[in-house]
Order: sequence, then C-alpha cells, then structure tokens
Amino acid sequence: MELLAPAGSMEAVTAAVQNGADAIYLGYGAFHARRNAKNFSEEEFAAAVSYCHLRGVRVYLTLNTLLTDRELPAGAECAARASDLGVDAVLVQDLGVARVLRQVTPDLPLHASTQMTIHNLEGVRQAADLGMTRVVLSRELSRDQIAHICAHSPIEIEVFAHGALCMCYSGQCFLSSVIGGRSGNRGLCAQPCRLPYGWGDKADGHPLSLKDLSLAGRLGELREMGVACVKLEGRMKRPEYVAVVTGIYAKALREGREPSEEERDLLALAFSRQGFTSGYYEDAQGLEMFGVREGDRDPEALFAQARTTYQGQEQPLVPVTFYAMIRPGEPAQVGVKDTAGRVSTVEGPVPEQARTRALTQEQVSQQLAKTGGTPYRCEGVRALVEEDLSLPLSALNGMRRQALESLTALRTLPPVRHIRPYHPGVRYENPKEPPQLTLSVRSAGQISPALLALSPALIYVPLEELAAYPELVELTGPGPIVPVLPRIVWDREWEKLAEDLAQVRDRGVTQVLLGSLSQIALCKKLGFSTLRGDFGLEIFNTQGLKTLRHLGFASATASFELKLAQVRDLSKAVAVELITYGRLPLMIMESCIVKQRTGACSCQEGQSLIDRKGLRFPVVRASGCRNELLNAQPLFLADRQADYRRIGLWAQRLMFTVEDPETCVRITERYLNRGNWAPETYTRGLYYRDVE
Repeated sequence: MELLAPAGSMEAVTAAVQNGADAIYLGYGAFHARRNAKNFSEEEFAAAVSYCHLRGVRVYLTLNTLLTDRELPAGAECAARASDLGVDAVLVQDLGVARVLRQVTPDLPLHASTQMTIHNLEGVRQAADLGMTRVVLSRELSRDQIAHICAHSPIEIEVFAHGALCMCYSGQCFLSSVIGGRSGNRGLCAQPCRLPYGWGDKADGHPLSLKDLSLAGRLGELREMGVACVKLEGRMKRPEYVAVVTGIYAKALREGREPSEEERDLLALAFSRQGFTSGYYEDAQGLEMFGVREGDRDPEALFAQARTTYQGQEQPLVPVTFYAMIRPGEPAQVGVKDTAGRVSTVEGPVPEQARTRALTQEQVSQQLAKTGGTPYRCEGVRALVEEDLSLPLSALNGMRRQALESLTALRTLPPVRHIRPYHPGVRYENPKEPPQLTLSVRSAGQISPALLALSPALIYVPLEELAAYPELVELTGPGPIVPVLPRIVWDREWEKLAEDLAQVRDRGVTQVLLGSLSQIALCKKLGFSTLRGDFGLEIFNTQGLKTLRHLGFASATASFELKLAQVRDLSKAVAVELITYGRLPLMIMESCIVKQRTGACSCQEGQSLIDRKGLRFPVVRASGCRNELLNAQPLFLADRQADYRRIGLWAQRLMFTVEDPETCVRITERYLNRGNWAPETYTRGLYYRDVE
C-alpha cells in the first residue's frame, strides 16, 4: 500500500522522501488546489522529480482546479512540461482539463482528485471510462463503503488517512468563493468554515470546524480492503510536520503494524484541532468530530528533532547489488543493478600481477559496499577475483562511483511519452433566441396552480419529493417535470435511488437533472432519453461541455463561479443553463449539523446559522439525511436581464429553496417582467467579479 505525502516546498520534498514516503504530490504552475503553498519553479520542479525518482519515489502533479477557456492552453503546457520531466501522474478535478490532457499527454496517467467528489462505485467506474487510472475517494466515506468500492473497482483507490477535514464534500464547496471571492475550486480557499457561527443571535461556536482526520490504527484494515494508496494531507504545513507524520506512518506500514500510542501523541503534537477523528470512517458521527486549533505555536523541540531526519544526511533508500570481475589481461569491470533491473557497468585499468599482496574477493566486496553519502544501500556483492592480481583500491572506488553515477542517470531518465499540441476543436455558435425560463423547487408544496399558469419550460423537483408525491406528474404533465438526482448517493442508498427513478419513469417522465457523473449509466439503463447536467458537475470551460456532449447530455448548468462574460465565451457544445435567482448552495455536508445541535433528527424549516456579521445562512435537509448550507442572501438578476439574455443561454433557472408558494409566483412573475418584486437584500453572485 503506497504512502503518499504532501510537498509544498523543496524542503518538504526532502522531508517526505527521507522519512519514507513512497510518493509525493505537489503543485507546479498556477493551477492546483493549494495555490498559497510555495510554488515550484520549473527548475525546482525538475529537481524535485529527479530527486524523487533517484530514490525510488513517485511524483504526482496536482492540476486539480477548475480552469477557464483562457487558462486551458497554459494548463495543457504545464502538464506537457511535467510529462517531459517525468512526473508519474496528474491529479485532475475539471472534466475539461481531463479531456485536454488526454489529447495533449495521452501517455500520462490521470488520477481523479477528491475534488471530483467521487464517493460511490458507479462514480469510480465512470472515472475509469474517462481515462482515470486511480480515484481519490471523498473523505466522508465509511469503512463499509470503501471496502465495497475496493472490492469491485476497475482502477486503483486512494484514501485520505491523515490531515484536515473539510465540512463540505470536496469539489462541492462554494462558501469561500460566494462570500469572499476566493474559490476552493480554484485553489484559494480562505477557510471561512473555521470561523465562529451560531444558531441563535450570536456566533458563539464552531459548528463547521471538524477535527483533523487520523486513520492511525486502521492501516491494516485499509490494506486488507485493497486500498492502493493512503494519503497524508498537508501541503500548507511546515516541512517538519511532513517529516513527523510521514515518518510515523511509513515506519508503521513498513513494519506491518499500527502507530503506537506514543507515536499518536506525536501526531497530535505536530498538529491537531483538539485531537483527531475517525468518525466518518467509523460511520459514527457526533459532536466529538468537531474541534478548533488551540494556539498557533509549533512544537519546536519535536520539529528540531524532525529536521535531523532530512537535513545534512542521506538515508540509504535504494537497494543495489554490485558485480565485479577482475581477470588477468582484461580491464577490471564493475557493475551495479537496482531492484527494477537497471544495470550500469564500467571498466577500469587492467590488473597487474601481484608483487607482494594479492587482491582478494573480500577486499573487492568491502570497497564496493562503501556507498555512504549516496542514496544507495549495498545489499550484496558478487565478485569474481582471480588469484595473484593487484589493483589499487582507489581504482575500485572510482569504478564504484562511476557505476553509481551511471545508474543515477538511468533512474532519473524521464520516460519517452507522446506530447501533442492543444487544439480547442470545433466552435459552436451561441444561440440567438432568448433563454427559456426553468424553475427548481425543494418541495412539492412550492408548486401551485398559479406557478404552473406561468408556463415554465421545465420544473426541477428533487427525486425523493417526486417519488413521494407522484400526483405532481399528473398536475404538470410528464413533459415539463424533471427529477433532480441528489449530488451525493452512497452505494447503500443506490437501490432506493433506482427504485425512485423507475417509479417516475413509469409515469412518463423522460428527463433527469444530474449533479454527479455516477448516475449516467443508471439513467440510460432505465431509459431516460434526456440527460441534463446540474451545477454539481462544475462545468467551467468549453472542454467540459464537450465532455458532457460525448457522454450524451443535452444541456449543462454553467458554474456560478464564472462571470457572465466567461459564460458568453463558452462554445455551446450542449445547451447551457444559468442560475439567475436563488440562495446559492454553499455546502453539502455528510455530518448533520442540525442533529449535532439538537441531538435528534429535526428537519423542520427555519434552521439557520448566524455569522460574526449577523448574516443568517439557512440550513436545509438534503437527500440521505444530509445538510445543505445556503447563502444568506438570494442571487437576484431580474433587473439585469439585458446582461444575461445575450450570452447564448438555452435557459435561465430560478432556484426556489426556502421561499413560500406565493413568493415563488411573485419572483417568477418578476422575471417575466410582470410586477416589481425584489428581495430586501440580495447579491449579484460572482457573475460580475473575478473569482480568485
């Protein structure tokens, strides 16, 4: 089972490698999920790859952010250069980026980042169909869900084992971008979830701040499940932290055991938020999962000791075997072979006839085994030394150095890979017709005869709600009604999902709105003829739209982290829909913060969190007893229709969440240019400002 360590700097690379990491992950260029980590220059990145490969450590490039059309060429160039330098794989989030890399660097393995929100077996299978060789699962999954996926996965599975936990499913968090303009999906999360919030009139707690994850004590289980890689989080952490955590996990894995109690204490001392949690893994959620950082002083004594593990010394990490042949009348020969079968041989001087003391096999073995100061560890010497011959020991030392230098060149030689130019491909023109009006609701009760009389093109209804109130299909007719599939569906919830889908299909419904790629195969199997993409797919560029077209989608919802001008410039490979009204979803959470507050399931309306500024963020139920955090202010663009009606949209969507039926009607009328309704306070979202 591979141990994957973070590296936010060259010093952290050294710390991880010298403490036993099997692989490291790092960012290079402008497009990775920890852009505030120290960025690697091209020279530093090349040095890091060479340093790691020499020592038998793999290197993964994080290209796991959303890229705009204008950024895609630079992203392609970054990946191409990294491939030339020998990087072993690239982690991606963006469907468009994945499409570009399959074109530009077809031989370079792709890993699906946890930012892709893959959390079930069908999601893994879809990732494999898209060309991924490994999936990093969502951190929220329990032991049984991970085991199920590993048992049936066609590709490798990677699991986070230690480090920070986000409250929201990775790849689905918009809190930092919507309230602060710094997007976690663009690598600049400001971590507003760590700030105080409250349930009453005062922000007097931290209901969105989880303790750090630690699966120390579960390594054997993960190995038995078939997990290919355990990952340590921490590219923003100090190199000393990387050294401590990597060293403890590496030693435990190497010795086939779990970290000891003393080692776990050191893990907590290195960094923790009031201890650690394995609540998600144990499928046992509760208040004990939550915590904050107490104090900001680093443990200098521990970190000083950690520095000694990687500064000023070289751990002999690479096992090699030497070969030597000393025969009369022939140049002396020395060879060295590593465990991968690479062989380097050199020739030295012709040995002379011994005058006093003849060279022995033992002397040759002793000289060749002296690999101190190098990454190599001699595991054995096979020497053929004929009798009565003399050769200076300095000559043997020189041949040993030359052989190792030659082996180093072989070990750091980048693989030969194809690099192709990036071609954006055919461009689709923007439609000229004004966008149609679609509506989405959270509950059946929001759909009234007055709302239907306004003739929306489509009405999106949560699948669970539509299955519970099948009369909605009779009320609206099967044409305009579209079930919204949940963004998060664990494998143990899959059977219920399929039953509900079959039920609405049998009532004549032919369209579905998907926020997860995992549901494509099921919807096609059940005979739904029209697939539409929701905001959870995070479509940020033209290549993402083309991926959805290839997968059979008829439409896609543009990311609400794009500006209107960027949506306009998308080549509309499929019809594009834009959310123009609603309380934007900021988080979807596996841990039910309502239950943490009350101690019981209580999904009644009216729950909200208050922040330090007095803003109230509604908390609503999501499918599977999950929570969704909504923005404090609704997005409102009814008075800006001229701005979005000319950017090539197929539809504009009004997203109703906490509105009552009468308000839903008044809002819809306002967008149809009837009446003058407007919210007391509102936001324009991110459509007019650059998101970092």
